[in-house]
Amino acid sequence: MYNKIIIELWLRICKFDTMDTTKIIGLMAGILTASSLIPQLVKTIKEKEAEDISIWMLLVLLSGIILWIVYGIKREDFPIIATNSFSLLLNIIMIIARIKYKK
Repeated sequence: MYNKIIIELWLRICKFDTMDTTKIIGLMAGILTASSLIPQLVKTIKEKEAEDISIWMLLVLLSGIILWIVYGIKREDFPIIATNSFSLLLNIIMIIARIKYKK
């Protein structure tokens, strides 16, 4: 029930009734790209060590992700908004881990 409500809300926001092949490809590409930070995040949290991770790289990435979200909102493009929002969340967690586990 809850998932259906979320999906209907996104469909209204993004103004499309069905997902065409292009949007599905975009969504899958975005999910895979956004997920690329997960192994590093898991390793960092598990080992409680983040000295070798560049905070500047994370901040530049964060800035780019925010711009992608703004771009997606302006284009009303669900795959761009959803996958970059997920990336934003992971990147914020990674920044927090980087600060927390810096020696």
